[in-house]
Amino acid sequence: MASRLVRRCTCLLREAARLAPAMSPVGQPRLTRGAPRTLTSSATSPSSHLPGSLSELVERGQVFTPYPERQEVDHLIERATQPEEILALLGGGHCLHQNRAALMVIQLSRLLSEKPKDKALLIKDARFQHLLRLVNSQINAVWHGTLVKLLRSLYALGLPATSKELQSVEQEVRWRMRRLRYKHLAFLAESSATYMQEQGSQELLAELLVHLERRWTEIDDGRTVVAMMVKIGHLSQSLMNRLEDKCLELVEQFGPEELRKVLVMLAAQNRRSVPLLRAVSYHLVQKPFTLTKSILLDLAYAYGKLGFHQTQVFQRLAADLLPHTPSLTSSEVARCTKSFAFLKWLSLPLFEAFAQHVLDRAQSIALPHLCNMLLAFARVNFRPEREDQFFSLVHEKLGSQLAGLEPALQVDVVWSLCVLQQAREAELQAVLRPELHGQFLGDKSPKDQSTFQKLLHINATAQLEHPEYTGPHLPSSALVPRPSALDKKVTPLQKELQETLKGLLGSANKGSFLVATRYGWILDAEVLLDADSQLLPLRDFVAPHLAQPSGSQPLPAGAKRLAFLCWEFPNFNSRSKDLLGRFVLARRHLLAAGFLLVDVPYYEWLELKSEWQKSAYLKDKMRKAVAEELAK
Repeated sequence: MASRLVRRCTCLLREAARLAPAMSPVGQPRLTRGAPRTLTSSATSPSSHLPGSLSELVERGQVFTPYPERQEVDHLIERATQPEEILALLGGGHCLHQNRAALMVIQLSRLLSEKPKDKALLIKDARFQHLLRLVNSQINAVWHGTLVKLLRSLYALGLPATSKELQSVEQEVRWRMRRLRYKHLAFLAESSATYMQEQGSQELLAELLVHLERRWTEIDDGRTVVAMMVKIGHLSQSLMNRLEDKCLELVEQFGPEELRKVLVMLAAQNRRSVPLLRAVSYHLVQKPFTLTKSILLDLAYAYGKLGFHQTQVFQRLAADLLPHTPSLTSSEVARCTKSFAFLKWLSLPLFEAFAQHVLDRAQSIALPHLCNMLLAFARVNFRPEREDQFFSLVHEKLGSQLAGLEPALQVDVVWSLCVLQQAREAELQAVLRPELHGQFLGDKSPKDQSTFQKLLHINATAQLEHPEYTGPHLPSSALVPRPSALDKKVTPLQKELQETLKGLLGSANKGSFLVATRYGWILDAEVLLDADSQLLPLRDFVAPHLAQPSGSQPLPAGAKRLAFLCWEFPNFNSRSKDLLGRFVLARRHLLAAGFLLVDVPYYEWLELKSEWQKSAYLKDKMRKAVAEELAK
């Protein structure tokens, strides 16, 4: 078997050597001109004179069609500036071989790219219809690159999906799909995928995506992979996975513009590809790119949308954005502030610059932009140095326009003012009136439930922090905690706290866990101490912080309620021990309601290794809370 295979290979090599000189260097196509010289040395082989050999077939006709020489008509097509100049060539006696007719259609598409009315007139033109028929009659001989551009041009000109010529070009592309180079497939996908979806060419699009996925290893440049991820990545999950792999392979070659496009694409598709995000972040930090203002804004948006935290990247973004602050528009400032707030990244110099930007443009800043900044400030609990001037501007803008905002946005804005301790009576009344809060009382969407939760916090602010406030308030029935409020999964920190505290209490009736209050906050644990710091049975005494009555006995003189609050890692600003605004508001409300707070932050609890250490830690926290209260 092996000897037969060797003999066949030897015969093939001899035939190749014999055929090499038969091709004339002048007329020979490009693929044979570069043949090795060793093959031509056998030109005198006796077998070359055998009748019926392959050399005779090659001599009768060339295997490859050479590119024709450029003629005057080619220059006329390229230099045309009006559609009439192109259409006039049809009756000028020019030789319009297969590619020239297709190039004329492509040039017409370019000239009319911004003229939809002229496209409709062109399609009805008899000369254009004749041109389409001419292209269709020679479609088999159109070159590959011209073919894909032709299909894109027919889509752009708006030919109906039922057009015979369009269907003919689509079918030709499908037949040639395996022979097209990858760059042709990529170009077709980038330029025509949207048209294929709109015109119902789903089969062609599906076949194109399959070929792109199968041949993804042929991609050798960053521009192609980035463009395909942006344009068609969302159409195929499996193709997107391949493109991400190729992007990881080529990311080292990317410049800042490519990195920006990758991140914005991931954000637009809400695709949190951690390996790719890490790779992009690494190159943003390590390479001395010059990042323009628009790139910085897009990077901040993408990281904020995806919730991907990378400290060194945020430090660079904040430092590079600070000099650009005076040139930013109000929309860009609001967008950037919101992005950093999503990331829980509080850069004091940058946020001060944002607040100063608002003050400098007090008369021209739009209310939606101001609202977005207010919500961002509340999230990270930021108060500018010139807070009196800043919030005076906020109240001035809201005074006449608050009622015109969407109900949910009204609640968000007033809730933000409550977090920052800037809410006024008129603003509280605006969202606590029955006409507004009644829209959110029922069990509706998660967004409505979140809005209602903020209404509970606003109502608590009115009761606990504004003694002069006279109403309206939320109805008592609305203050009853919903079953969904306690459905959240218990975290490891909460579970360990409960187990340790149960061991300290010794009796189940001397403490409560996961207590839902009428203020919209949930206590991780609650205990009651008498004047001598001895535990009392909770259920025997009245509890004004509960919406439903519990117990009948009044609290003894000197009794103290202790609320235990677990602070997890997500409750803090990034790389900080400062709580987010939402949880600062919770502490204020519970203190105003008469609780002594026992804070249990994650970074302290993780240092405790044994049960004895955890018990001692909680005892010490409780003693300190009582001592601070007595010191007041």
